[in-house]
Amino acid sequence: MEAHMIRANIKPGMTVEIVKKEDQRTGKRTQGIVKQLLTNSPNHTRGIKVRLTDGTVGRVQAIMES
Repeated sequence: MEAHMIRANIKPGMTVEIVKKEDQRTGKRTQGIVKQLLTNSPNHTRGIKVRLTDGTVGRVQAIMES
């Protein structure tokens, strides 16, 4: 399982790329800083759902190196 699918690998303050619900068809990614984790399960096949500091909600597709 990839790192972005495991909740323990994602922490508030990390820079990530997410796909918003409306961008799922195109796969367009949005980069931002994690404010809150919204997925409660320890892993998720489509990515852990998060809220970014700007209020955007989506599923993590990549964790950026800091």
